[in-house]
Amino acid sequence: MEARASLLRIHVETYAGYRADESPRAFSLGTRRVVVEDEVDRWLDPEHRYFKVRGDDGDIYILRHDVPSDGWELILFNAGGGRGPRLSST
Repeated sequence: MEARASLLRIHVETYAGYRADESPRAFSLGTRRVVVEDEVDRWLDPEHRYFKVRGDDGDIYILRHDVPSDGWELILFNAGGGRGPRLSST
């Protein structure tokens, strides 16, 4: 049996622009709310949209929007503020 990595489901507040692509504006990790200060990068595939964002806490997050289910997941986190190695493009 193959094990699948568990991803953290999150609640995301979005903004839909003129093309109706959803962009994250804030998201909740449990009771903690993180406001998106900067969208560093984004990439798309047929079933997922990925957003690399910097939160108001200075940390970097990669969020994945699953298009078929309209669900959001946190797939990567990197602490900002020089507390460790940085992800590219930051």
